[in-house]
Amino acid sequence: MNGFFVDKFPAVKVVVGWNQKAATPIAILDTGFNGDLLVTPEIADDLGLEIVGRMNSKVANGQIFELPMALAVSAFGDCSNYVEVLISDGAPLMGVGFLEKFGCKAIIDCKNKIVVLEKA
Repeated sequence: MNGFFVDKFPAVKVVVGWNQKAATPIAILDTGFNGDLLVTPEIADDLGLEIVGRMNSKVANGQIFELPMALAVSAFGDCSNYVEVLISDGAPLMGVGFLEKFGCKAIIDCKNKIVVLEKA
């Protein structure tokens, strides 16, 4: 799967779905985010995601936020898997947890603005 840069940020189009609905938001690939996915409340509402709990999320400055969490299904290549989706305002994020769940690695070449996700 190839990604691209949005401004100075590596990004990928991710498939996420629930209950016969799907979305393909552009998510910033955030290697500092150890979760699976983070989507906006609007995307969560459009998919009909059901909040199943809350999860603490620590941001770069050390602040901890408790965010609503839902389950969804995501796809990578010919594989699909359940993912934990945090819900918050801001840009959608794909984290290291997503890469681990699908057994893939990220290659980010900032000089040439290339983003590649591939099976490890």
